[in-house]
Amino acid sequence: MRLRNIFPNKFKHGSLLTCVLTSLLIYFPLLCGAETTSGNNPAVIVVGGDHNYPPYEFLDENQQPTGFNVDLTRAIAEVMGISVSFEMASWDSVRHDLDNGRIDILQGMVSSPGRSLNYDFSPPHTIVHESIFARRDTSQRSVEAITSLAQLAGKELIVQKGGIRHDQLIEQKLDAQLFLVDTHAAALRLLASGKHDYALVGNLPGLYLGKELGLSNIQPVGSPFPAQHYCYAVRKGNAELLAIFSEGLAILKNTGRYQQLYDKWLGPLETVAGFPWRKVAPVLIGIGAGALLIFAIIMFWNRTLKNEVERRSRELQEHQQQLIQADKLASLGILVSGVAHEINNPNSLLLMNLPIVAAAHEDSSGILAEYYQEHGEFSLAGIDYSRMRDELPLLHDEMFDAAKRIKRIVEDLKDFARPEPTSNFQTLDVNDVVQTAVRLVENSLNKATRHFTQQYAPDLPMVNGQRQRIEQVVVNLLLNACQALPDAECGISVVTRFIAESSEVCIEVRDQGTGIDPEHLAHVTDPFFTTKRESGGTGLGLSVSATIVQQHGGSLTFTSEAECGTVAALTLPASV
Repeated sequence: MRLRNIFPNKFKHGSLLTCVLTSLLIYFPLLCGAETTSGNNPAVIVVGGDHNYPPYEFLDENQQPTGFNVDLTRAIAEVMGISVSFEMASWDSVRHDLDNGRIDILQGMVSSPGRSLNYDFSPPHTIVHESIFARRDTSQRSVEAITSLAQLAGKELIVQKGGIRHDQLIEQKLDAQLFLVDTHAAALRLLASGKHDYALVGNLPGLYLGKELGLSNIQPVGSPFPAQHYCYAVRKGNAELLAIFSEGLAILKNTGRYQQLYDKWLGPLETVAGFPWRKVAPVLIGIGAGALLIFAIIMFWNRTLKNEVERRSRELQEHQQQLIQADKLASLGILVSGVAHEINNPNSLLLMNLPIVAAAHEDSSGILAEYYQEHGEFSLAGIDYSRMRDELPLLHDEMFDAAKRIKRIVEDLKDFARPEPTSNFQTLDVNDVVQTAVRLVENSLNKATRHFTQQYAPDLPMVNGQRQRIEQVVVNLLLNACQALPDAECGISVVTRFIAESSEVCIEVRDQGTGIDPEHLAHVTDPFFTTKRESGGTGLGLSVSATIVQQHGGSLTFTSEAECGTVAALTLPASV
């Protein structure tokens, strides 16, 4: 069970049979009349949780249970065919209720060797980190970073009563004075009010609550604790109930539903959860009303000048197209420069430190192997050493390749956004240009199709042109192909070839999409012509692309049949 949850992709085959057999083992006692839960109604499992531990579990403004843990429990109940009810209170209270049998299971509890004496834990459904928070120094001096628990000796520490940090501080007998609170929110408020030295709280809940409560005078100053396994927990010996939730968790992970819940609550969008929309809404309404008034005035003014606008419309459209494109490229250059700097700094640390980690593992492998020969199997990071010995080098190689890929993508974006004079033609390798464009839109391609192919002709002649502009044309053609596909089973292909008769290099982008109607085919490169205006299309992409190709002495043609796909062919004269 543990290995299957750590490496879910390796257990896809046969998972249905496993689920059926496990369900029969779990529910056979129920069919025979045996009780597996406490309380007056044995069919309802009482699930306990912390009433103020966002975004994992908390009570919303209507005092209803919500959060990642709550949605996960409801999903498990659905796939396993069980009924659950929630008891949300202070953490210390629900923990005592589990001990006394008033609650059947806790949906979020950090596992530890000490706690394993009294509780049984499911495989982890989340990895949580804990941080040390301190008040900001009003004199603008940097606050001392905490890198070890020894630095907390003699300090006043605020911790949650009954939480993992409370348990471990007691076990380690740290020479510090503890001040116990019921919730992480209470710990942060107490610290922000000027009392005591540090608050030890979950990293994500701490940041979440700090923003939600407007506590601008506190900040995380260290996280010297190892990552914690966040699991379902039952009283020692309640294996049947734990098996239900463990199997339900495995099903959710294998079907992708777990990832959906994780992305909803803990993914990139979680940082906006504390935004004060209610306060901003009246301002936005006022701005919208003003914008509508201005729009009405402009429309009235446009009607009075209709004849003049019609006479100059073509000229204005040409100028607008040039301004839009110039503004886009300028803005893109500014944004990419800033983002590239922010990404490259941490990525450089990965590229520098991962080889050191690999070397450390290689140096220690002999010692570990010798220990294994003498003492037999042992656990390393929760996995058998005999398995970790083979997995760890692969994990390192995957991480190092991913970091190099991040660096390459950032460099491609910087090159794409960098301004280039119109007269700056150079000799280009078409295959290299197309491969760069593919990397830039790789995310869109992966979302649009599961059948993307590339075929590059060897020994292609070079062409003369501006690299960024040719990349821009290929990017536009690939994005149009993505938008034309009705579903991910339809394919997209990119092919390069040399046309000896005309001494031209050709780039073809083929899609198996909906195609272009015959009456529209002759107008696809006209300025502002689009069939997707309701979804945000401007009709500028292919028009700009055609202009760029003409400036390079080439041609851009389209052949298509409705419901049969489209072929876009970009040809450029080969360099003499």
